[in-house]
Amino acid sequence: MAPAAEGDRVSGPDEAAIDLERPAPIPDDEAGSVVTVGMFDGVHRGHRKVLREIVKRARETGRRSVLVTFHPHPLRIIRPEVAPPLLTTAAEKTEFLAESGLDYAAFIPFTRVLKRYPARRFVEEILIGRMRMRELVMGYDHGFGRDREGGVETMRGLARELGFAVDVVGPVRMGEDAVSSTRIRRSLQGGDVVSAARGLGRPYSLRGPVVHGMERGRQLGFPTANIALTDADKLLPQEGVYAVHGWVRGRCLPGLLHLGPRPTFGGSHPTVELHLLDFDEDLYGVEVRVDFHARLRGIQPFGSPEELVAQLRRDEEAGRAALGAF
Repeated sequence: MAPAAEGDRVSGPDEAAIDLERPAPIPDDEAGSVVTVGMFDGVHRGHRKVLREIVKRARETGRRSVLVTFHPHPLRIIRPEVAPPLLTTAAEKTEFLAESGLDYAAFIPFTRVLKRYPARRFVEEILIGRMRMRELVMGYDHGFGRDREGGVETMRGLARELGFAVDVVGPVRMGEDAVSSTRIRRSLQGGDVVSAARGLGRPYSLRGPVVHGMERGRQLGFPTANIALTDADKLLPQEGVYAVHGWVRGRCLPGLLHLGPRPTFGGSHPTVELHLLDFDEDLYGVEVRVDFHARLRGIQPFGSPEELVAQLRRDEEAGRAALGAF
């Protein structure tokens, strides 16, 4: 997969949104491309259904498969007060997309200029002019362009006029509801990492470098790795203690994660602390990925360090039992 729009530039508010003087990121030939458009935050099961379809259509027609996506999230520009936290950072999304079989992923910076693009201009200048689109694959409920006016029926009308095909992909369902980024966010914010994993098709994860902390866990006999999260937009699940797998230097290790404040130690700031079971190596500076599997309990204060240690032992037993299923 190639980062198709890496050379493109989104200009300031008084200029065109895309630098049309630069060479197009997709080769200009008769084959053209099969394109889909969207944030694809989480790259969840519904997103992957769309990606499978564009890869399939591209291979059947001898075209290139292209995803056009955005950074930052459009709501960060349109209505920042309601912009959602992200299920995937740009780096994580790139990693998951690389596994999809796509030929190109075009990350277009979203600006106030692009916000004002009507659907027709977006199609003509970006999808056809820049991405060489011959076929558009879109989710059943997707819309793009100004005020999301570019829904399925609008695109079908433009397709007849401008000479491209439109293929609409239906939802992936969990029970009666369609899988969506919004639904997955709600599950995580409620601590339901199991439902979130079903929607994503994989465990929800966090990653970051290990930094120095207060070393209280080590003093209690439960050494922890303090993980520094480097992207403020990344969604954190509900505070609590979780059974997790930690990925360290290519190894997958069972562990417990404390996410939130330390009320037993007054004045402690919220932390992301990973205790890897049966592991005691120096991890300072090492990037660690944490996969969430089960929420064991909420955050609670304890009357003494001894009470906390007793609870940590119970947490370890519960964590081992929960991780036995994975």
